[in-house]
Amino acid sequence: MKRRDFLRSAGLGAVSLAVEPLLRAGIRVNERPNIVFIFADDWGWGDLGCYGNKNIKTPNIDRLAEGGTIFKQFYVASAVCSPSRASCLTGQFTPRHGIHSHLNTMEGSRRRNLPQYLDPDLPMLPRLLNEAGYATAQFGKWHLCTTDNPEVPPPSRYGFDEHRITVGSGSAVHEATFSLPGFNIFEGSRPGPGWGKWRSEASGRIFSETIRFIQKNKERPFYVQAWLYDTHAVLSPTREQMEPFKSLPMPYGIYYSAVADSDHHIGRLLEKLDEWDLADNTIVIFSSDNGPEDLQLYEASAHGVGEPGPFRGRKRSGYEGGIRMPFVVRWPNVTPRGRVDQDTILGSVDLLTTLCRLAGARAPDGSLLDGEDLSAAFRGTSVKRKRPLFWDLHEDTLGPIINRSPKLIIRDGRWKLLMNEDGSGIELYDIAANPLEVDNVADIYPDVAKKLSKRLLEWKRNPSAR
Repeated sequence: MKRRDFLRSAGLGAVSLAVEPLLRAGIRVNERPNIVFIFADDWGWGDLGCYGNKNIKTPNIDRLAEGGTIFKQFYVASAVCSPSRASCLTGQFTPRHGIHSHLNTMEGSRRRNLPQYLDPDLPMLPRLLNEAGYATAQFGKWHLCTTDNPEVPPPSRYGFDEHRITVGSGSAVHEATFSLPGFNIFEGSRPGPGWGKWRSEASGRIFSETIRFIQKNKERPFYVQAWLYDTHAVLSPTREQMEPFKSLPMPYGIYYSAVADSDHHIGRLLEKLDEWDLADNTIVIFSSDNGPEDLQLYEASAHGVGEPGPFRGRKRSGYEGGIRMPFVVRWPNVTPRGRVDQDTILGSVDLLTTLCRLAGARAPDGSLLDGEDLSAAFRGTSVKRKRPLFWDLHEDTLGPIINRSPKLIIRDGRWKLLMNEDGSGIELYDIAANPLEVDNVADIYPDVAKKLSKRLLEWKRNPSAR
């Protein structure tokens, strides 16, 4: 019998299983934190004021950071959308859940050796929280199934009580000519004359649904994913949204208006949490699924002007600019205000274990997961991770050759090694000393390069090995 079926059939026994981890963690059942996970699309590490951008205005995200902690070394598990998102939910690196690239049509996914959808029987963060008594919801971008297969499982199979999403690739437009069974598709999100208006309203709609859900469930713990479409192409801001940026060259005006609109609606959410006296017991997380789009792909419509910060690489690249993302956490009276954590190396694969720990939910056996419990970092203590982070990238990097990285990557402490699958092209960087990745020290530290390359190839052969 599968664990979730056992829990459903166990009655009061299921309640005991949900409460037991709370007692061990010293958490009272009625004090479990609410969790809001805001996940932007293609926002770079340097697209936020709190991460040093002097031009883009993000006052509400900056306010979030002022009331919480900024993590400077947060990594997503891929440099493109679908695998990054899958790793957040499963706590697994790409080879284990099998989604190594962006999902689109049935045929396109078959051609690139991709599954039709994320396997709902894998460990799943929302389901674990739901089993522990949390109300759960997903609003916005999904991108975890193909766009034209009527048999893909709906979000409810992954543990969500409510959802309102679109399922398509790219900017998440629903590409099929029918509504997939079980999917609550946003009205107007299909291609057609009204699509541009929907796209400009996307962030507002996502946060309106999020706010509605929170109001409905404010008497019980809740977990809600507000997964944005911005700033993924194609952007379609209104004249009103662009008005504050009319003095800028249009490539920047278009992009900045999308950032500002999303930030505005994040502000709406924060105001409601304050109004309903929920802010003190709500963890709010802001991050992005991968680095900013490459200018080469969208030069004409200028969606590639996002900032990777001080790093080399953009979307699809294994250098820091493609996989090192902003990560802001606010949990009043727990996460220290205004703290900048420079030292904790945190990955998207750590979210399942970490959030389950904070919520008092029972996480599955560690052999099923690649992430670690780094909940102490949410409480203000920098943590030295025990396991390396790994990447197996499959998409070709666009743009200048300086951004085109090898596809196999390991980050272990201060060291980051990149290499080709055949063992060639080894690049070793001391990220602590050289985060720009311009000084390959493989020849200077041959023992380190040999050790890490061996471990990386072993992981490639057997991703489940410890």
